[in-house]
Amino acid sequence: MKPLDFPWWLCVTHFLNLLFLSLLFRSGIEILGAHPKLYWNDHCTPGREWLRFTKKRMPAHELWTSRDEEESYSSWIALPGHGNLGMGRHWHFLSDLGWLVTGFGYVVLLFATNEWRRLVPTSWTIVPGAWHALLTYLHLRIVETPGAYNPLQQLAYFSVVFLLAPLQIATGLAMSPSIAARFPWYPTLFHGRQTARTLHFLGLVAFAGFFVMHVGMVIVHGFARELALIVLGETEHPRLTLAVAVGAFGLAVIVAVHIVATQVALHRPRVVQRRTQVLIDRLRRAFFGHEVSAQYYTPRDISPYFRVNGRPPSDPAYGAMARDEFARYVLEVGGTVAQPLRLTLDDLREMPKQSQITKHNCIQGWSAVAQWAGVPVRHIIGLCRPHPAARYVIFYAFDNKSTSEPSPAGPGYFYGSLTMELARHPQTILAYEMNGRPLPIAQGAPLRLRVETQLGFTMVKYIRAIEFVADYRAIGEGQGGWREDHQYYSPEAGI
Repeated sequence: MKPLDFPWWLCVTHFLNLLFLSLLFRSGIEILGAHPKLYWNDHCTPGREWLRFTKKRMPAHELWTSRDEEESYSSWIALPGHGNLGMGRHWHFLSDLGWLVTGFGYVVLLFATNEWRRLVPTSWTIVPGAWHALLTYLHLRIVETPGAYNPLQQLAYFSVVFLLAPLQIATGLAMSPSIAARFPWYPTLFHGRQTARTLHFLGLVAFAGFFVMHVGMVIVHGFARELALIVLGETEHPRLTLAVAVGAFGLAVIVAVHIVATQVALHRPRVVQRRTQVLIDRLRRAFFGHEVSAQYYTPRDISPYFRVNGRPPSDPAYGAMARDEFARYVLEVGGTVAQPLRLTLDDLREMPKQSQITKHNCIQGWSAVAQWAGVPVRHIIGLCRPHPAARYVIFYAFDNKSTSEPSPAGPGYFYGSLTMELARHPQTILAYEMNGRPLPIAQGAPLRLRVETQLGFTMVKYIRAIEFVADYRAIGEGQGGWREDHQYYSPEAGI
C-alpha cells in the first residue's frame, strides 16, 4: 500500500466537516428566516436592526405579530425550507452534534500526532510570511510549499479551527435561555444575546467565505493534484484519476444526504421530530438542565417595545370577558389532584404575589426585557395537591388557532405542557401584570405563563384551564403542546 503524505483521518474529518457545516448552513438559514433581522442590543426595537433580510415593514396602526415578520426561504438554500422553523432547529442541533464530535476527534488526533506542526504557528515570523504570500497571490503567482501549508494557508486554517469554530460554539451557547438564566454573566461577554446572534451569523458568513477561498486555492494550485491531497492524502505521485473519482463520490454522498434530509423533513416531519428528540433532548437535559434562574434586571433594563407573538382569541365569549375586564373569568384547575380549584382573577390577586424582571427569548430569535407579576405556579400546586402520579402540567388556552391566525399550521386550541420540575421552578408564575399594569390582551390577558429558563413558545397565553396529568401523549397529537403537535417544535425548550 502506498504511504500517505497526509493521514487518513485528516481526509475523513475533512469530508465530515464539509457535510455537517453545509447542513448547519442551510438549517441556520431556516432559523434566521423566522426573524430575518439582526441587532446589536437585546431590545430588538423595530427599526433598530442593523441588517435585515426582508422587505416587510411594521405598519403603524394595526396589529403586527412576530409571525408576520417571518420569511419563507426556498429548499434550495434553507433546510428544509418553506418556513419550517421546528424542522430547521431539529436539523441544526443534530448537525451541531455531528460537527462537534468531528471537531473533537480532529483536535485529539491533531495533537496525538505531529500533524499539529503543519497547522499551529510556532513563530511570529508567520505574520510577515503570510503577508508575503498574500502579495504573491495578488500578483497572480503561486506560492509552492511541497508537503506543507504556506504561511498564509497555515494562518487561515489555524484561525478557522482555533478561533472561528470556538467562537461559533461560544455564541451559540450565549443564545440559550437556560444558559442565560443560570449564568447571566455569560451572554454579557458578547454584549447580550442579540450581539451573540449577530456574531453567530457573521461566523456563518466567515465559514462560507473560507470555503469559497479554499476551493479557489484548490483550483489555482491545480485541482486534480490538490484533490488527491484532500481525499487520498497523497502529494508524491498522486493518483489523479482515483482522486477525482473519490472526490466526486464524496460530493455525491453529501448532496444525497441533503436531498434525503430535506425530503424527510418536508414529508415525514414527525419521524424527524421523534428520532432527533430521542438523542438531542437527552443531551439538552443533561447539559442545560432546569436549575434556578439567576436573572437579575432593573426597571431601567425594560425594553421600550415587546413584540406580540400570535393574535388574541377571536372567540365571542373571550371577547365578552375582555370587554368586562375579565370580571367573570374563572381558572379551572383539575386532573390528577386531591383538590380541584375554581379561581377568579380576584382570587389569584389575593394569593402571594411574585414580581420579576426577566428577558424573554423567543424561539424565532428576538428578545425583550419586561417585568411580570403574578402567582407562583408552585403555590397553585400546593393548593390542589397533585397525586404522585402527576408528572406534567397542561395549560389550556382560549386561543383557537383555527380562527386566530390567517394561516394556522394546525387546528384546535393552543395548549402547552411543563414537567412538574419546571412547574415548581421559583420563576414559573401565572402572570396577570406586565410592567406594573394589568396584562394587556395582546400579551395574553387575563393570565399567561412565565417560565424564565425556556423559550417563549412554552409560555402559554390566554390560560383558561390547568390540568395535572401522568402523561401528555393522549392530549392533542401527543407531542406536549400545540406548536410541538403542528410545527414540530421540541418540548425541551432550554436552548
